[in-house]
Amino acid sequence: MATTQHYLWAGGHFLLLLAALRYFIAWFTFKTISAWWYKASFLGALVSYAINPQPNLTYLRKAMLDENVQYFLLAFFWWTSKPVAVALMPYFVFSLFHALTFTRTTLMPQFLPPGPPATANGPPQPHPLAKRLQLWVKANYDPAMRVVAFTELLIFVRVVFGAILFRNSLLAPLVYAHFLRQRYYHSAFTRDAVALADTRISAIANRPGLPPAIPMVWSRIREFTGRWAGSVLEQQAGQGARRE
Repeated sequence: MATTQHYLWAGGHFLLLLAALRYFIAWFTFKTISAWWYKASFLGALVSYAINPQPNLTYLRKAMLDENVQYFLLAFFWWTSKPVAVALMPYFVFSLFHALTFTRTTLMPQFLPPGPPATANGPPQPHPLAKRLQLWVKANYDPAMRVVAFTELLIFVRVVFGAILFRNSLLAPLVYAHFLRQRYYHSAFTRDAVALADTRISAIANRPGLPPAIPMVWSRIREFTGRWAGSVLEQQAGQGARRE
């Protein structure tokens, strides 16, 4: 049975979905919209990611390695910063899947009758609509996480150019670079996205006919990135990690 804490968690995700959808519609149609919707979206994220097991000493020691804590801290940074619309996209995708799962496991059983048992004297089965929703979530989760990983790389490019053009704070690229470093170590989806982006950019930078300075600059960028991350990208690309 769902607890008050569970409903608060779900409420944060639904708030994020509705506010972000409103903000995205205005953004895609080039209409002016109040930053309130952006703030409300990340307020929903803060509520949801703040719902964690009761903190204890063991949890606090591992907190910075916890995915929920990382996204909570990043959400707080975006919430207090000038709006960057694309920064909402990863949270929107996460909340979509959380909200659908909550709807299937908690809301649907309260309004839809269960299906017939699969076997004689067996337990009742979920409603057919709940089953279809479960299959959709299962089939689309990994592709959605890949989209999130590439989107997070795009966000980094956005805040770097935003800092150069004074459209966001100079702190934003530093904060987001640290966040991506953590994601790289803990998410196979992020490592795959980085590896693909590295391959594509390297192929472009090393095309014949380009000025020698271009591959040289790209090589220096890769070297610096590898040193800052703690090891070269090629050594990390083969390591596996489970994304929660």
